[in-house]
Amino acid sequence: MLFTKHLIEVSKKVFVLKKVINCILIAIVPALLFYSFSLFGLKSRGFEIMEILRDPAQQSGASSFLGFLSNIGIWLWVSSASICFFTIMTSGSKLKKNHKELIFLTGVLSIILAMDDFFLIHDRYINQKLCYLFYAFLAIAILIRHSKKILEIEGFAFLVAGTFLALSILTDLIQSHIPLQYSYTQIFEEGFKFMGVATWLYFNSRMASFR
Repeated sequence: MLFTKHLIEVSKKVFVLKKVINCILIAIVPALLFYSFSLFGLKSRGFEIMEILRDPAQQSGASSFLGFLSNIGIWLWVSSASICFFTIMTSGSKLKKNHKELIFLTGVLSIILAMDDFFLIHDRYINQKLCYLFYAFLAIAILIRHSKKILEIEGFAFLVAGTFLALSILTDLIQSHIPLQYSYTQIFEEGFKFMGVATWLYFNSRMASFR
């Protein structure tokens, strides 16, 4: 009897109508739609089911650590974007308008760069130089519009992140003229980018927590 009463009380707390509807509409339905459209969309483009569902390392039999640092870099981009968007969703009226706009813009830039790294957009689909110009324009526009807030929060981290990422792009653009083997220039290019992404994550974390 006591167990049944406890179970009923727990059920009432779990199956709250408003929470159930929110969970279904905000999480389950979008996830199902994304999964279904991705599966059938890619299948219609000629991909096999297992090619869509399984990890590349599983399909190729390669090591799970293949592309390890590149994958970690994508995690850092996504982490930056997640911190920014979560802050906006949960801050309410606690943040000033210009602060919230800055967080939103850096979040958007982070998710765009994450998608570029994940899908190799600047290597395979869009001209590399156009992509780099677009990213530079966004970063400079953010800096000009929100320079006071950036300096107030964490100007050094923003400068360092931008410098490392710029060095990565510069190395990529001139690597054919550097008298080193391709693998060595890649060490510098990817190293600059990794340090830049890590610093960018630090900047976004500081910015999100700043009051």
